[in-house]
Amino acid sequence: MRCCGPIDRRSFLEIGSLGFAGLTLSDMIQLQAVEPKPRKSLIFIWLPGGVSQLETYDLKPQAPDEYRGLLKPINTNINGIQISELFPKQSKIADKFTIIRSMSHSFTDHGGGSKRVMMARRPATPTGTINDHPSTCSMINRFTEKNNTSSIPNSIILGDSGATKPDSIALGAAYLGPQYTPFEVDGDPSKHNFKVNSLSLSMGLTSERLDNRMNLLKSIDKVDRSIDLTKSMSTMDKFHDQAQNLLFSSSVKAAFDVSLEKENIRLKYGQHAWGQRALMARRLIEAGCGSVIVTMSNPSVSIKPPTDNTYYNWDCHAVNTHLFDDMKFRAPLYDEAIAALIEDVYDRGLDKDVMIVVMGEFGHTPKLEYKSGKGGKIWPGRDHWSKAYSILVSGGGFKMGQVIGKSDDKGAFVEDRMILPEDLWTTIFYHMNINPKSIIHDFTGRPIPLLPEGNLIKELI
Repeated sequence: MRCCGPIDRRSFLEIGSLGFAGLTLSDMIQLQAVEPKPRKSLIFIWLPGGVSQLETYDLKPQAPDEYRGLLKPINTNINGIQISELFPKQSKIADKFTIIRSMSHSFTDHGGGSKRVMMARRPATPTGTINDHPSTCSMINRFTEKNNTSSIPNSIILGDSGATKPDSIALGAAYLGPQYTPFEVDGDPSKHNFKVNSLSLSMGLTSERLDNRMNLLKSIDKVDRSIDLTKSMSTMDKFHDQAQNLLFSSSVKAAFDVSLEKENIRLKYGQHAWGQRALMARRLIEAGCGSVIVTMSNPSVSIKPPTDNTYYNWDCHAVNTHLFDDMKFRAPLYDEAIAALIEDVYDRGLDKDVMIVVMGEFGHTPKLEYKSGKGGKIWPGRDHWSKAYSILVSGGGFKMGQVIGKSDDKGAFVEDRMILPEDLWTTIFYHMNINPKSIIHDFTGRPIPLLPEGNLIKELI
């Protein structure tokens, strides 16, 4: 049966120390106290389905055949760091990123894994993608919106048509309210007819008629917002203001319009959905957006696969795809987009203020599986695995050109320096000048810390 891919009871919340294996909370606040604080931003690349560490950033060429697979490692421009042979562009800029090879958690369902990463805490249920706590991206939106002086939404998600809903990848805002979910932009910006639907008026609706409708809405809306515990009314207010800004701001429209970029820049990112979304993310950040989530799921939306051995996301079960054929198809597009984004951020002098994180909800099993796929053919693949996997971090003024953590000789378990999702997000919050112990309140008014646990990844500081 094919895996459809991403579509223990919650532990008691404790305000834990940031000290073990990291910096203390007082250290962190002291580091954040330096003024002035420049505007900080995040580009978060999400790879739905989970990416196999053994085909990307943690190859094990000395492992037995049933573990190591067919791909070979290549050297990078940093002595001692090797990555997949399918990433030649990234290999030339390893001094501009850091690989973490020791990400780990215990949720191997796509939904549970997505929630574990996106909430930075244990979810109430091990499956499903509806959050019981706000996503970390919603928290960032809430605590950085005051810094956004532009008309552009403060948090934006770019992805395939129909796959940008917050609940599809555990980006829900829960008790923070839906106004803190990302603004959705779906479709393929590499297409000549691409447009952001929210940036154009419906046929027959003139700006004058829209103004009249907005004024009418304001005149009849006299409900006392102090009794609105669900925050739905403040959400509507925010959406109305956002809609007007999007419709009438030429600068906002320009930020979304990748066709305004020089042709050589567009070509460097790649004329496909992943590359042009990455380019759009950089443009949106420069225009004032606080965080952009870019999903890179289905490369077939813009590039037709040469064979039927590929799958729509990174979930490389043998019943879904031929692992190595699929990687040979999608990896060049990914390599092109990621390398171009990182280089562009550095070339434009944004690397101190823009942090890039590239990851999925987990990795895949070290041992290869062989099962019947499409047409009854026996294919190689890998199942879900969350005990040890790799992610990429770039920019943010952090130390680059290094590998943090180590997995064992088969890429199965963390051998050195385990990094949990809450550690990653504590470090992202540090970059964003957000205190992870800041308090938010649920629907009942109960105070909740943004991140009850988590250590700074001290090797990056």
